[in-house]
Amino acid sequence: MTKHEKIAVGETIDLSRRSFVVGSTAAGLACAFGPSLALADAAASAFAPSVWYSVAPDGIVTVNVGKADMGQHVASTMAQLVAEELGAAWSDMRVNLTGNDPKYNDPALGAIITGGSWSTKMNFDAMSRAGAAGRLALVDAAAAMMGAPASELSVYGSVISHAKSGKSKTFADVVKGGKITRTFSADDLKAIKLKSADQYVLIGQDLPQIDIPAKTNGSAKYGIDMMLPGMVYGKLVMPPVRYGAKVTNVDDSAAKKVPGFIKAVVLDDKTGTTTGWVVAVASTYANAMKAAAALKVTWDKGPNADASSESLLAEAKRLQKDGSTALFFVKNGDPEAGMKDMPKVLEAEYTTNINIHCPMEPMNATAEYKDGVLHLYTGNQFATRTTGIAAGACGIDPKHVVMHQFWLGGGFGRRLDSDMVVPAALAAKDVGKPVKVIYSREDDMTFDFTRPLTYQKVKAALNGDGKLVAMEHDVVSAWPTARWGIPAFLTPSVDKKGSLDGFTMNGADFFYTVPNHYVRAILNEKAQAATPSGQLRSVAPGWTFWAVESMIDELAHAAGKDPLDFRLAMLDGAGENAGGAQRLRNTLLAAVGLAGYGTKKLPKGEAQGIACVSSQERATATWTACVAHVAVGNDGAVKVKRLTVATDVGTAINPDGVRAQVMGAASWGMSLALFEKATMKNGAIQESNFDLYTPMRMGQIPEIDVAIIGNGEAPCGCGEPAVTVVAPAIGNAVFNAVGARVRSLPIDAAAVKAAMKA
Repeated sequence: MTKHEKIAVGETIDLSRRSFVVGSTAAGLACAFGPSLALADAAASAFAPSVWYSVAPDGIVTVNVGKADMGQHVASTMAQLVAEELGAAWSDMRVNLTGNDPKYNDPALGAIITGGSWSTKMNFDAMSRAGAAGRLALVDAAAAMMGAPASELSVYGSVISHAKSGKSKTFADVVKGGKITRTFSADDLKAIKLKSADQYVLIGQDLPQIDIPAKTNGSAKYGIDMMLPGMVYGKLVMPPVRYGAKVTNVDDSAAKKVPGFIKAVVLDDKTGTTTGWVVAVASTYANAMKAAAALKVTWDKGPNADASSESLLAEAKRLQKDGSTALFFVKNGDPEAGMKDMPKVLEAEYTTNINIHCPMEPMNATAEYKDGVLHLYTGNQFATRTTGIAAGACGIDPKHVVMHQFWLGGGFGRRLDSDMVVPAALAAKDVGKPVKVIYSREDDMTFDFTRPLTYQKVKAALNGDGKLVAMEHDVVSAWPTARWGIPAFLTPSVDKKGSLDGFTMNGADFFYTVPNHYVRAILNEKAQAATPSGQLRSVAPGWTFWAVESMIDELAHAAGKDPLDFRLAMLDGAGENAGGAQRLRNTLLAAVGLAGYGTKKLPKGEAQGIACVSSQERATATWTACVAHVAVGNDGAVKVKRLTVATDVGTAINPDGVRAQVMGAASWGMSLALFEKATMKNGAIQESNFDLYTPMRMGQIPEIDVAIIGNGEAPCGCGEPAVTVVAPAIGNAVFNAVGARVRSLPIDAAAVKAAMKA
């Protein structure tokens, strides 16, 4: 059994109580953050405690990555950070995906989690210092071997050189020499002077991603590839409603006639992650599918059988109007007083529909009980929570759960949830064999933890000079993060009347200067119960900025001002907006300049629209702006001809990787803006495959121009922010093109045509 150090979710590592240890063994050099240890202890195991990377006797540097790599190449990013300060050659770098051992907890988050576009920003300093400390230790050892002062040595490409004598030692030479003895206290580690931007050798370079060769030659392993001796297969039989059903009877008489059928396992999930699920277990996946189809399951549909998209939206509107359950997310000034006697007051309702993640690799997990330990083989974004879910479902101690991480065939927030491990673990426990469970595409889509249906009411006032003086903004939705039951991830309301899910509100606390500004969060309990929602790529800013940036545009037109000038005037950096507003302003100017906004006459029915955002969270913002160029037909159909996106990422570790992430995010944002919509009827998601749920196809992708702004500031995330800026830019462009203001996503032709006639 793997021995795990217990660190609670949300607990951060206090470096004042820890030290950096460098030890040398026959296995190589190991560098780690962890509890203070003597060198003898460190030498006992090259990977303890909490090892971030190791250097083998052949000079190969292996970085242990606690992040889930789902195509965003975060593993290569972590390796690039280490390699820069270590002085390693990129060709010597390797990566290893770690599992759920808490010693691999994110230093900033105290948990093993990948999301929020946090990884690079929150790990830049720690991984850089890890690399720098390793370099210093190698240099000291090389100095002793060469009889030269350490201060006269230089490191480049995994070689330590002494220019005066012409001597040099490779990392392999030093490690094999076994003379590395230097340790670093927490204070020593903090005192290391990291490289300045002008000294970077690898950071800022378009280095080839480490995972690409394995993914192109087929050697990279995903959870769905897992095979174990004696393994059998489980096929899910899902209830007729998304959540709340109970199994009342299972008739397996027909299933028993299927060759290789073993058992129908009714899931009794004590964590409440699943309800009403049955697993047909058989010798092969084909036989499991046949057995599942043969099972006759009877359900009590439970309390959500009548839920529909319409009923959830109606409930959201009722809750907003009632207001008694609202909690303040922003409470500045007095909007009611600020709106009094103002010449122009605008009100608008903005909605978004249910959206599905649908990564190409469907959810899957393989479970095996071995020597009293539950082993889980899967690709997952939240190993810490998955450990707890599996343990809770099976009624065992979390220390007896080991999760083995794989490459993820897409995540987008879907694999922050842990439902896939529950049927595998419970079935394996029941039948006494390793069990692999693979969701069908239909299972994966209809039982997704979706982006929630949202309803937002915005009211704003302009004074006689056309300045925005007051805004009220209510956001009503299910609360995905609250569903997790992790108090550290909730946000105290500013009026101290309770906790809210800040991950459904981020973005509403924008960087515009508005003297009177209220934002209130309202939980839609019916949606929370009927549509257990998750974190879909970009989370709240995907809907909050849809409302904010659409309303800002409406206000600009009402004031008779150009939407660009209107925004720039409010990005003045006053008060708490200092710094952020200026960076957003610069990004907006970069986007409009690159796009030629307002400089050319376009054909009838064509126009440009703008938007700018500070996604993801205010404290971890990436400054992003978009200019959308659209053409709108007489039938209301919207064709996006070009998207121009500028993004201020501070420091671009791998510019080519950043560009790819921004282009992918912009494409995702356009897909959500124009094409994607799931509906609930009779308690069930109706769209079960890509014939009904229709993300953007490759042929619909427009020209996308990306401007990366690197200004030497701390690095920001790039995987999600561009998702959030595209929809309002498109909506604003549609209005500029044909005068049709659409306030619901997705923007379909019928809605545009109706607005054109209004």
